[in-house]
Amino acid sequence: MKETISSYEDVVEMLDSLLREPTDFWNAFYEDRDKKIPFFVNKPDENLVSYFENQFIQPGNVLELGCGPGRNALYFAEKGCTVNAVDLSEESLQWAEERANEKEVSVNFIHKNIFELQLKEEAYDIIYDSGCFHHIAPHRRMSYLNLLSHSLKPGGYFAITCFVKGGELGGADITDWEVYRRRSLQGGLGFSEESLRTIFNRFEVVEIRRMKDYGNDQNCFGTSALWTALFRKS
Repeated sequence: MKETISSYEDVVEMLDSLLREPTDFWNAFYEDRDKKIPFFVNKPDENLVSYFENQFIQPGNVLELGCGPGRNALYFAEKGCTVNAVDLSEESLQWAEERANEKEVSVNFIHKNIFELQLKEEAYDIIYDSGCFHHIAPHRRMSYLNLLSHSLKPGGYFAITCFVKGGELGGADITDWEVYRRRSLQGGLGFSEESLRTIFNRFEVVEIRRMKDYGNDQNCFGTSALWTALFRKS
């Protein structure tokens, strides 16, 4: 790899190399399916279910960023959506494919870094992110926002779940500058309602709230250690 900085992209690649978890890390993370990881359950996020029940969103073209083992992608497909679901981990996508086959639903799973996607302009009605954004370093936020703005249709929706600062599941309470001093995201960054409004201020806020707590015997995944937020592109 060349180590000469001559463009903005060179700076981004250099910072990625210091902070990004390698693909092998995520493959190992998903390899043991019996680990007591709360979101390994095959249930959709409670907020996602509520968006359909409250008719905030309708079936359409969906892009899911960081889909993991596919639980939300499968729910979108069951609701009649056309779904592209992206993840960096081949191991997680294999698991997702198995789940899709068991449920007999069709999802286009894509093994790729989200920042390397070649996306059509205004192609999606909904972009969904459950647990990807808090693993993205601050220097990639503009790339992330540009991806949303480029790919969402006018009037389209972007929804996210992410760590609460100091939450039970994670959520490092550190500044963006501190990320680079430590050369670490500390397992995932935490956010406040105010910071989410600020970061995504180019979009209209539909709803920001804590995720509701759901038990193991219920048909959705939910924990108040996460924020849920729904935004609309004007």
